[in-house]
Amino acid sequence: MTSLFAHALAVLGAAYPAQKIAISHETARLWRAGALDLTPAPPPPERPARPSRPELRPPRDMPRRRIGGTAGRVALLHALAHIELNAIDLAWDLLARFAADGKTPRRFIDDWVGVANDEARHFAQLGDRLAALDCPYGALPAHDGLWQAALETADDLLARLAIVPLVLEARGLDVTPATAARLEQAGDEASASLLEAIYRDEIGHVAAGWRWFEYGCTAAGYDPVRHFHHLVTTRFKGRLKGPFNAPARRLAGLPPPLLSPFCTDCAV
Repeated sequence: MTSLFAHALAVLGAAYPAQKIAISHETARLWRAGALDLTPAPPPPERPARPSRPELRPPRDMPRRRIGGTAGRVALLHALAHIELNAIDLAWDLLARFAADGKTPRRFIDDWVGVANDEARHFAQLGDRLAALDCPYGALPAHDGLWQAALETADDLLARLAIVPLVLEARGLDVTPATAARLEQAGDEASASLLEAIYRDEIGHVAAGWRWFEYGCTAAGYDPVRHFHHLVTTRFKGRLKGPFNAPARRLAGLPPPLLSPFCTDCAV
C-alpha cells in the first residue's frame, strides 16, 4: 500500500497539466477504494512544478478582459483555467502540508481529496473548451497571485483556509453567475454552461473551507468569525470587493457577520 501524501507530492512534482490531472484522478480513485495509507512523506515543495508556459506576470500587468469578442472570451477562459490549475496544487499542498500529522480527521482528508479531484476535472473541461476555441492553455500570459497566497499561508492551516477557500474561492461565487450570463448573452452557451457547472461545485468547496475553519477555530479556542476577521486583516493583501453573492454564500454555510468589517451595506 502506498501513501496518500506520496501521491500528493507526485501531483505537486508533475510539471504538465495532463500529468496533474491524471495523478489527481487516480489518487482520488485509490483513496476511495481504501488503497492508500497515511504514511508520512517529506514536506511539500515551496512551489509546485509548472510547465514552461504560460508566462507568469504580476497581476497588475495583466491586460483587462472584455467578454464581447472571441478574443476576450478566450482570455477569460484561459485565466479561469490557470486558476483551476493552481487550485489542483493548492488542494494537494493543503493535504501534504497540514494533514500528515496523524491527527487529522479522515473526513477532512475525504473533503480535500474530493476538492482536488473536482479541480482537476474543471481544468480538463476548461482546457477542452480552450482547445475548441483554438487557444491551448499556456498560449496567453497568466498571473501568480494564487500561489503567492499559498506561500503567505504556508505556516498556518487556519490562515490557508481563511484566505484561499473563504476569500479567493468565495470571490468566485460572487462573480461567476454574472460572468456566465454575459457569456450566454454573447452567444457562447457552451462556456456559460461550463461555468455554471463549476460554480455549483465551488459552493461545496467553500462550504468545506468554512466547515474545517470552524472546526479548527473551535479546537484552538478561537471564535471563528473574529479569527477570520483577524486573519483577513493580517494575511490578505488587498481588500475584499463586492458585490457579494449572498444566496451562494449562505448555501456554503458562511455566517452573515463574516464580511461585516469589510463592506458597508452588504447583505450576506
